[in-house]
Amino acid sequence: MEATARRERLRHVLNGNETVILPAVFDAVSARIAEMAGFEIALLSGSVTAASLQGVPDLILVTMTEVAQLAKRIVESTSLSLHIDGDHGFGNAMNVMRCVREFEAAGAAAFTIEDTDLPRPYGTQGPSAISIDEMCGKLKAAVEARQDPSLVIIGRTDTLRYSGLETALERARAYQDTGVDAIFLPGAQTRETLEAIREAISLPLIASGLPKPEDGKSGLNILQEIGYSMTLMASFPFRIAIQAMHDAVVYLKKHGEPGPYAEKICSSGMLEEIVRADQYADYRKRFMS
Repeated sequence: MEATARRERLRHVLNGNETVILPAVFDAVSARIAEMAGFEIALLSGSVTAASLQGVPDLILVTMTEVAQLAKRIVESTSLSLHIDGDHGFGNAMNVMRCVREFEAAGAAAFTIEDTDLPRPYGTQGPSAISIDEMCGKLKAAVEARQDPSLVIIGRTDTLRYSGLETALERARAYQDTGVDAIFLPGAQTRETLEAIREAISLPLIASGLPKPEDGKSGLNILQEIGYSMTLMASFPFRIAIQAMHDAVVYLKKHGEPGPYAEKICSSGMLEEIVRADQYADYRKRFMS
């Protein structure tokens, strides 16, 4: 699927009436599994990318080009619309412009730019945000830098988590006037907070995770009622995979045999579907016989 079609599919979800869950993927295999499960849109999370590429925490140790290269592999191996966590755009407004060009060339359908002061400055004890004016400049630069108008650019503020709702809403209102396509305001978990954000912001909204079920309604139902377009499950599949691999290799080391885990491996058929064995067998037959 061409990049523009992937982007238009994501835009359709942003402007629709259904809340869609985006699972985090971290390589071609996980992306293929998500696609096989029926997902059409997936997330390339910053923390998961750092852990999977370098085995490090989410401290801006992974470069913009490494993220773009990983995104390109995922896009090439699937038809997913890929939403990238673009962190702070990897620098100032001009760095953001290059970030847009690299992510767009990699085939991304969407990405976020956040206002957190990253990497964390020396001597600070917790997260802080750059000024509203600087962040608005970054977002305007991102909008101007894109070549394909269907590429989705999302303004993000994490200030709800450490500065409160009013500060977060002040920033989100300013960001929605820069030309971005949606607002991501992570940290809202109660209906009251989610509704306050929805009332204040006119652009499509993205949530993080799911609120607690209430009155027989699931967290997804609640988000849909309030009017959120998407919610990001940033590390759920990745942490499931880590636990499964950890348990299997620990058992193998301790007992010298796979034991009960021999029954838990994927079938040959599943693996062949993931790696597209039939497709490549056809290539060999047509081009190498």
